Amino acid sequence: GEWRFARAIADRLAGQALSAEGRAWLTPGGGGLTYREEAELLIPGQVPMRAERAYLWRFDGAEVEVRFDDGRPFHRFRPEGRGEGTAHPCGADLYRVTYDFTAWPAWQAVWTVTGPRKDYTSETRYWRAD
Repeated sequence: GEWRFARAIADRLAGQALSAEGRAWLTPGGGGLTYREEAELLIPGQVPMRAERAYLWRFDGAEVEVRFDDGRPFHRFRPEGRGEGTAHPCGADLYRVTYDFTAWPAWQAVWTVTGPRKDYTSETRYWRAD
C-alpha cells in the first residue's frame, strides 16, 4: 500500500530541528515487502533536499526482519501493538526503534540514535494516502 508521512528530527549534536514530508510504499516482492520512501528534507538555512531510502521487509514468524536494500541485516520488530524493535549498532553509534501500530492503518516509528557521531531522535507518523 501507499502511505504519506511526516518526520520530525531533533538533532541534539547539531542543535537543530529538521523535518521531512513524503510518501512511502510497501510493495510485494522477493519473499516479503519492499519499503520505499521519497521525501523532501528541510534543514534550517538550506535549500530543501530530495531524500530516498529503501528497505526489504521479510516475515519470520510473528516478526518482520528488516534489511537494507543491499541485503545486510538492519533490525527486527513485531508488526502489532506498540513495542521496541531490536537495536542496530553502526560502528560506535546505536540505533533503537519503537513502533506503534495501535491506530492502524496509521502507525509510527520513533528512532533514537546515540553515539560519538550521532545524537538524534526521528519521529515518523504514517497515514494512508488518499
